[in-house]
Amino acid sequence: MTDAAVRRVTVLGSTGSIGQSTLDVIARHPERYRVHALTAHRSREALLAQCLTHGPAVAVLDDEQDAAWLRRELAAAGLETEVAAGAEALCDVARDSAADTVMAAIVGGAGLLPSLAAARAGKRVLLANKEALVMSGALFMDAVARSGATLLPIDSEHNAIYQCLPAEHRGGLSRHGVSQLLLTASGGPFRHLGHEALERVTPEQACTHPNWSMGRKISVDSATLMNKGLELIEACWLFDAEPGQVQVVVHPQSIVHSMAAYDDGSVIAQMGNPDMRTPIAYGLAWPERIDAGVRSLDLFQVARLDFERPDETRFPCLRLARQAMLAGGTAPAVLNAANEVAVDAFLNRRLGFAAIGRVVEDVLDGQAVAAAESLEAIIDADRRARAAAVRQLQRHAGVRQA
Repeated sequence: MTDAAVRRVTVLGSTGSIGQSTLDVIARHPERYRVHALTAHRSREALLAQCLTHGPAVAVLDDEQDAAWLRRELAAAGLETEVAAGAEALCDVARDSAADTVMAAIVGGAGLLPSLAAARAGKRVLLANKEALVMSGALFMDAVARSGATLLPIDSEHNAIYQCLPAEHRGGLSRHGVSQLLLTASGGPFRHLGHEALERVTPEQACTHPNWSMGRKISVDSATLMNKGLELIEACWLFDAEPGQVQVVVHPQSIVHSMAAYDDGSVIAQMGNPDMRTPIAYGLAWPERIDAGVRSLDLFQVARLDFERPDETRFPCLRLARQAMLAGGTAPAVLNAANEVAVDAFLNRRLGFAAIGRVVEDVLDGQAVAAAESLEAIIDADRRARAAAVRQLQRHAGVRQA
């Protein structure tokens, strides 16, 4: 490729698991990609190591003191990387015209504004931050349409569906002969635990996923099935689907990443080993295919594929997410905010595992649904829901872990 054809990539959340995998794929193809900017929340040592390896033009941290430390370290190493700090700097780097591709991999609601900034700037947006669509689905998709951005889903399930659908699938699935999207879920580490055992789950147990290597927050969401609930909402926006057209299927092997069912009885599945470098490479190279560093699937070693219905009684978060999407407006933003507060409390041993869903449900029931017509309305709903969730924590303290 000529230098003009080389893609310049900004990685939002570069020190997380998705960010690290993205840099691994990029490093395998130096003739195709250059790192323009890297960002992290507070992992300054990890960001320093990445800067020394990839030499970005810009690096962003959340805190100015951390940024000052990084400036000194990079200067001592002879790098001319510009270092910035704060939420506005994050949005600035997301929309920076020097990069054409943005990997949006910041976890949680914190990723909304920079992801939206990248979409509004017309970038190729590799969306690994599902909360951006959960919170601001209509606004986000409108920004993509208005700017001419290319939106490519990176969550393994949505990336799989993207590959299983016709090239043009907008305007409703039924127009293209698609009857249903089958969104697979591993079921997490507790799919066979009873109610009483779920009350005693520890953060360490919840963060040990059987198939995927993920951050702590996403691992807990996977264990409660909230991650799949958020993905259901995301799928509705990405593929112009109704909630009733998205069926969650528990598939413990995590080999079939998702499927699309067609009117003629066909079901098309995307399969592969559980490694996020596959969807990342797909997003980076689309519509081409490149080596992701992932070994080929050995079906003889896999031997069997199992599928089960999710249990929404033991794992109510999936049901709550579907209800929030049906309610529309700010309800998904409320759901996400309450869940983030509850998961943080669980990880810090201030809330029992099974109480996460109870906190989310009570906050959803107590917050009026408003129209999500503006970013201000969404941010206000997020703020109110977080405050309400904090008030619910004491009531639902549940079993605290020593």
